[in-house]
Amino acid sequence: MVADSFDNDVDSIYEGMQFPTEEEMLTLRRVSDTIPWNAYLIAVVELAERFSVNLSFRTNYIQQPLPPGSRTGAGGANGQSGALGAGQQMSTGLTTFYQFWFVHFCPPIAGAYIADTYWGRYKTICWSVAVAMLGHVIMIISSIPGIIGSRASLGVFILSLIVTSTGTGGFKSNVSPLVAEQYRITKCYIGITSSGERVIIDPAMTTSRIYMYFYLFINIGALIGQIGMVYAEKFVGFWLAYTLPTVVFCISPLVLWYGRNRYRRSPPQGSVLPAALRIWRYAQRGRWSWNPYKTIKNLTSDDFWESAKPSKQVGEKPRWMTFDDHWVDEVRRGFKACGVFVWFPLYWLCYNQLNNNLVSQAATMTTNGLPNDILSNLDPFALIIFIPICDLVIYPALARAGIQFTSLKKIAWGFGTAAASMIWAAVVQYYIYKTNPCGHYAATCQDADKNPLVSPLNVWIQSGSYVLIAFSEIFASITGLEYAFTKAPTNMRSLVMSAFLFTSAVSAAIGEAFVSLSLDPLLVWNYAVSAILAGVGGVLFWIAVRKLDKEEDKLNNLANGHFVEELGLNPL
Repeated sequence: MVADSFDNDVDSIYEGMQFPTEEEMLTLRRVSDTIPWNAYLIAVVELAERFSVNLSFRTNYIQQPLPPGSRTGAGGANGQSGALGAGQQMSTGLTTFYQFWFVHFCPPIAGAYIADTYWGRYKTICWSVAVAMLGHVIMIISSIPGIIGSRASLGVFILSLIVTSTGTGGFKSNVSPLVAEQYRITKCYIGITSSGERVIIDPAMTTSRIYMYFYLFINIGALIGQIGMVYAEKFVGFWLAYTLPTVVFCISPLVLWYGRNRYRRSPPQGSVLPAALRIWRYAQRGRWSWNPYKTIKNLTSDDFWESAKPSKQVGEKPRWMTFDDHWVDEVRRGFKACGVFVWFPLYWLCYNQLNNNLVSQAATMTTNGLPNDILSNLDPFALIIFIPICDLVIYPALARAGIQFTSLKKIAWGFGTAAASMIWAAVVQYYIYKTNPCGHYAATCQDADKNPLVSPLNVWIQSGSYVLIAFSEIFASITGLEYAFTKAPTNMRSLVMSAFLFTSAVSAAIGEAFVSLSLDPLLVWNYAVSAILAGVGGVLFWIAVRKLDKEEDKLNNLANGHFVEELGLNPL
């Protein structure tokens, strides 16, 4: 039996509040509430974690060879840093597989299940941080002089990726729900601004704002980490580039310990996932037909979930129905969210170019002593600038103009800007081939003394791709986190968040199929295919969800459901 003290704690905060009428919901302007300080405290933990996650300098470690005379992998002012010399295709394949199997597939799902069912989010995060810390130490070992560049370094490096990503994956699926849970209110209420205007304080907008600044903290960590690690790699060596994030990552356990009695935590509620799947399967009864069109129509009808509600049962209800009708509504909402996430792999195909191919593209351009992987910092830099602008200027201006820029509209725009970023990259690649001394074999172009020959195009021409990707993250990635939290059943938030993260794993798997395009002379096609898939996918996405978009308010204001795990009963 699961205690309901958590629900009672939530209900008490609504005392004395005035709630809007249906007419006011349509006419009053909506604003967000104040972000609780506990959310910022958790964001600091994510900042430290993201400082340590930088695949761009790992691309150089895998792809580029150990510079002549170097024992640390440092390339110096005019050289190219490297270690293993495995080539661009191997680099793209290994980093893509790392993203697929470890960061976004197994560990996030396992961590989410453990948190929702047994440990709770806080304890799961603490153990995940400990595992990730061990992985960082192993990564340092792979880069110390005497080991770096050898066969042993490759094996130790791969082991470090496995251990680090196991901890990071368990961390990622739980920290995002924990940060938003610090805001307790879930119902719209009436507020009065300093100018005397009656407005609606919208929890959905507040959650969106929490995730925007959570993402801001993420990118502050990414920017500082990437700049520091890139220059450490270039002028000192990979051992320092891997030591810096390990030291900063030590902040995470300290902040977690400091806030142990301050964080608002939702308790684990037993094995909820089997019951949710049982509801879905039960609702399908009598809806299958030999006619595929009729089957699809039945499975997508508006009353699909009604037959699975306890109140709709004739006679004695099944023993496994230890929940109320409202929880079925929450499960329906969660499944709808997962349906939205199905489209995200097409978006991540564009985003994932930042971690490998765009870094490699920079190495074939004139850098004037700038490390080839420093340009990727334009992405977090642009996010740090444009997130507050969107929050304080663009989104409020749209609201005042009566334009409801809903979550699903934001995601559709995210697909469009991601496609535009890949079009930019494809055009840049075309002109690299046109201006490089070796034509369509720019990545391996060398003179008689084995010195790289690059295109005269300045590397800063890449800027457009990174800025457009940054805007796509504000519209799609941040909104995806928000959508996963607000649409999940309250006792399945980590699992639904892991489903969102899993879309990146699917994208990485699809990306493995495109690894053959990640080398000369096919790189223009690599970017063009990504642009086409994201652009067409964005259009189809909006066609598929435009009806769901009209339910946004209804889905955000569902009554809280209740689920009771009956001891000794297997829901399946």
